[in-house]
Parts: sequence; structure tokens; C-alpha cells
Amino acid sequence: MLIGLVFLACVATVPLAGGRLAALSELRFRASGLLVAAILAQVLIVSIFPQGSATFHNAVHIATYVAVAVFVVRNRRIPWVWLVALGGALNFTAIAANGGVMPASPRALQNAGFALDPAGFTNSGAVSHPHLQFLGDVFWVPNSFPISNVFSVGDLLILVGALLAMHCICASRLALRRFAVPAV
Repeated sequence: MLIGLVFLACVATVPLAGGRLAALSELRFRASGLLVAAILAQVLIVSIFPQGSATFHNAVHIATYVAVAVFVVRNRRIPWVWLVALGGALNFTAIAANGGVMPASPRALQNAGFALDPAGFTNSGAVSHPHLQFLGDVFWVPNSFPISNVFSVGDLLILVGALLAMHCICASRLALRRFAVPAV
């Protein structure tokens, strides 16, 4: 929820910087069904059906990242999608190295007000003997804030990439075009 709200705040910065939000509606994505399916699958395993086979949940979680990777490759010409992809790749690396769960720092979980050992599947949680912990959810918004959460450096790159992409696509005064699309 936190990342979604930050994303909406990023969208709000576009008109404030003189950008045209309508340009986002003109953007044509390739393989958008993969992205929608991946998001739905994550919602299902995390929020609707968290109980069940840990192996199945972990496999689905990893598969959602593979589906999103295909979506990103198919849309690589969109400005700054490479930065979004880098953030996703860092998250995927941490998740795959830990058997399908994003390793969250126990300190981050506690400070955000989350249980260290929740019942059912969680996409981010304390992992015994975590691999690549520094790529995991090591940052937090404290539980004293209305919306607390844990997040990773990959999440930050995804949001910065989305922010830069929106400003380039919408031609705002903040658009950074120099590194928007890697040379072919």
C-alpha cells in the first residue's frame, strides 16, 4: 500500500512540473496481460489465499517476477524502464536467493510494526540465515505513521524509475532525457 501511495504522489508531481498527464494514456504497452496477471497472482497469494503450500506460494511469487521481467523487456523503449527493471532485478535476486521470500530485516519488521513470524505466506518476512540481506527489505516507515511498511533498495529504484519515466513521457520541466533509454 505504501508503494502505491508513493506512486500516486509521483503522478501528482507531473502537472506540478508542467507535464501533461494525458500523455500517459497515449502510451501503448506490449504484453500488458503479463503485468496484470503477475499483479493479480501476488494479490491472491499475499492477501486472499496466504494459507497453503509454502512451496507453491514461493514458486508463484518467483514466477510473477519472471512475468514482469518479460513485460519490461517487451517495453524496454519506454523512458527509464531500465531503472525500473534494475530495481525489479535486485528484488528478484533477493527473493530467488531466499527460496521465494523477500528477506526482511527483523529490525525493519519490528520498527514497522509487523510480526516476525506471521501465519501464512508473506512476500516479505524474516528469513533464518538470509542470503543477500542487503537487497532485502531493510528500510522501514515506522508504525507510528498512518501507513507503515518495509521496503528495499530495489523498491526505491522502481519508484525513482517510474517518477523519471512519467516526467519524460509527460514532458514536464523535470524530465531527464539524457539517460532515459539505453543506446541500442
